[in-house]
Amino acid sequence: MNAIFGWSVLALVFLDELLAMAAFGVWGWQHDPRALLVWLLPGVAMTVWYAFASPRAPYGGTWVRPVAKVVVFGLASLALWDAGHEDWAIALLVFSVVINGLALLPSIRVLVENE
Repeated sequence: MNAIFGWSVLALVFLDELLAMAAFGVWGWQHDPRALLVWLLPGVAMTVWYAFASPRAPYGGTWVRPVAKVVVFGLASLALWDAGHEDWAIALLVFSVVINGLALLPSIRVLVENE
């Protein structure tokens, strides 16, 4: 695969991570204490992502990284669903599965490993 496709997939993976954080913010906005949750939930999700799921995660591993990704994206989709955005929840879940599946292709994984 060419590098443009690979970097495009990685850019979409980053967008997917941002969308997941936004989903937690949307859920937090609809629950009390709103001012705390709208910032706290995305912050906790970012911390979990950094520690367990990012390419350079200090606690990531062969099975830890995929489990952390499933938890973060699954909870983000569930948060959207609970916030009353069922269509967006399904769209986020499908997008997350597809784009993270593409990111597992060897020709794309090598781009991350070379950085």
